[in-house]
Amino acid sequence: MTEEWKNTYDVVVVGGGAAGLSGALMLARARRSVLVLDAGAPRNAPADGVHGLLGLDGIPPAELLERGRSEVRRYGGSVAAGDTVPATGEVVSAAPAKDGFVVGTRDGRSVGARRLLVTTGLVDELPEVDGLRARWGRDVVHCPYCHGWEVRDRAIGVLASGPLSLHQAFLFRQWSADVVFFTHTGPQPSAEEAEQLAARGVAVVPGEVTAVETAEDRLAGVRLADGGFVAREALAVAPRMVARAGFLDGLGLRPAEHPGGAGEYVPSDAAGRSAVPGVWVAGNVTDLAAQVGASAAAAATAAASLNADLVEEDTRRAVEASRDAASDDR
Repeated sequence: MTEEWKNTYDVVVVGGGAAGLSGALMLARARRSVLVLDAGAPRNAPADGVHGLLGLDGIPPAELLERGRSEVRRYGGSVAAGDTVPATGEVVSAAPAKDGFVVGTRDGRSVGARRLLVTTGLVDELPEVDGLRARWGRDVVHCPYCHGWEVRDRAIGVLASGPLSLHQAFLFRQWSADVVFFTHTGPQPSAEEAEQLAARGVAVVPGEVTAVETAEDRLAGVRLADGGFVAREALAVAPRMVARAGFLDGLGLRPAEHPGGAGEYVPSDAAGRSAVPGVWVAGNVTDLAAQVGASAAAAATAAASLNADLVEEDTRRAVEASRDAASDDR
């Protein structure tokens, strides 16, 4: 059954994860009509739980989203400005329109919006190593603050896959005394870096890693190109993180290379304003390192800024209408 949408909303939120739902909740409570469009492919779906989220530490990602949807739906139809609808739909285009924007979905539907809040997150581009993606979010991880406690005191490997990999090795050493740094296809550590790794007890293994191997549905270790095998219980990988923002091309808004070399993001100011008037961004699409709590908080801030912008426009329109009415009475 096709969901019923209005022709236009005050705000279309593109992306229904923690950031999108947080922004939608703030906007709904501000009595705005909101449509949340979500493609249904959350980045953290492979993880068992969301960690470091105060009051909800360890909650399964799907449960967190369902709770969020339920909270947003509580305001649907009950506010003066209209309704708030979390809906399924992958947004594939956005274009300027007379009073804002028109958003198109993969199934051919379109809807108007006075403003856009983009919370589509990012895609993790992983190294091409056999078996690695299948373990992603389980015992192949990236963030020590998200997963460090769960792999504490285990034999951890760190795969050199980008400019942040060495930093990652030092971080994971906080959670385990048994850390091995695989140089893989990256450069060998400099003399200073090698001294630091040795001082922290992090072993360095040269050579390309060709496969991640498992036993009884658990990570067993990594296979090297020379045939060698190094047993590991967890593997840390720094993916290249790329904002999901291709649909914004029609607005001339494109991701930029992140200054830290971690990937691509959509730049914004502290309130989430992008370079395109009327478009706000929040969460991992603009902050590659943000965890769930930070993403939700940023979206709430962006929603407040966005609502203030709409209030200014509503006031301007009211003044114009009042002046026109006064002119007609003369």
